[in-house]
Amino acid sequence: MGRVFGVDGLASKWTGLRGKARPRRRGAAQGLFAQPGEKEQLEFGYCFDVSNRAFFPFYLHIYVLQFLLLPLLTRTPSNFFTTFLGNTLYLSALVYYTYITFLGYNALPFLHNTELLLVPILVMGVLWLLSLIVGWNVVTHGRSVEALFWPL
Repeated sequence: MGRVFGVDGLASKWTGLRGKARPRRRGAAQGLFAQPGEKEQLEFGYCFDVSNRAFFPFYLHIYVLQFLLLPLLTRTPSNFFTTFLGNTLYLSALVYYTYITFLGYNALPFLHNTELLLVPILVMGVLWLLSLIVGWNVVTHGRSVEALFWPL
C-alpha cells in the first residue's frame, strides 16, 4: 500500500481528475512500530485495524442479514425481486467494505490519491447491473446456501 500511495509511489505522480496533483500533507509519524524521527510509513497495525473495521459491516450483511433473509432469497422459482434483493445485499456489503477501507487510508496525511481505492465500486456497480440483466442470483448460484436453511 505504501509503495503505491506513499510519498514516492505511483499514485503520487498521478494528477487525478482535479487537473493538478494534491499537495503533500505532512503530519507526525505515528503508528504501532514507528520510531520518533523515522520517515512516515504505513504500519501493519494500522492496516490490520482498517481491515477489521471494514469487515464488520460486511459480516453483518453477508452472515447475519443474509441468514435472516434466506427463506426469501432462496425461493425455488427465482424471480426478479429475489435476484435484486440478493445481489443488492452483496453489492452493499462490498461497497461498505471498499468505502470504509478508503476512509481509513484517506485519513493518513502521507498517502496520496487514495481516491483510486474507490474505483472498484464502479466495477461492482456495473457487475451488479449486468447480473440483474442476465438474471444471475448471487445467493443461489452455488446452491450451497440452501443447505443452511433446508438440510438435504
